[in-house]
Amino acid sequence: MFTALFDHIQKFIPLEPSEIDILEKCLTISKVKKKEHLLQEGQVCNTLYFVLKGCTRQYIINSKGTEQTLQFAVENWWITDYLSYHNTTPSHFYIQTVENCELIAIEKSTLESLLIEIPKLERYFRIVSQKSFGAAQMRIKFLFTMSAEERYHHFNNQNPEFVQRVPQYMLASYLDFSAEFMSKIRAGKV
Repeated sequence: MFTALFDHIQKFIPLEPSEIDILEKCLTISKVKKKEHLLQEGQVCNTLYFVLKGCTRQYIINSKGTEQTLQFAVENWWITDYLSYHNTTPSHFYIQTVENCELIAIEKSTLESLLIEIPKLERYFRIVSQKSFGAAQMRIKFLFTMSAEERYHHFNNQNPEFVQRVPQYMLASYLDFSAEFMSKIRAGKV
């Protein structure tokens, strides 16, 4: 049931069978329908989510009332609002399912206890956080250095299956242009 998570952890750190047993007792899987919110702006984020199946996204609603997607998470990826989670402050973000999802949710208090009981999990979560931060830095670089058309083609070349899974308006907002511009790019009119 938790095999995907254990396999993901084992890519970075070895776990003993006894540690897997401890971890397994702390985990639950939830099925969440498409378009449900896991977090809304103003709530304190106390949960890390590991995607077993499906796709989620983190987004804001800008001053014009438009959704701006900041991050996606698909199978074997983690998603949370790290600042709200770390500082126990109200979130500035929304986290929503894009598809029907199966998720493992780990509450902050549970994770803190696990990190004391299985200290090497600290290393795993540090590596995951660093990889996530690096991906966010690259996304910012692409936003600053590539044209909208270049961003689309780069993303499409790197993640062709992903482009088919996500609604076009969400992908357009992630790439920082309008859905109309996305249609022009896809039609080859740009």
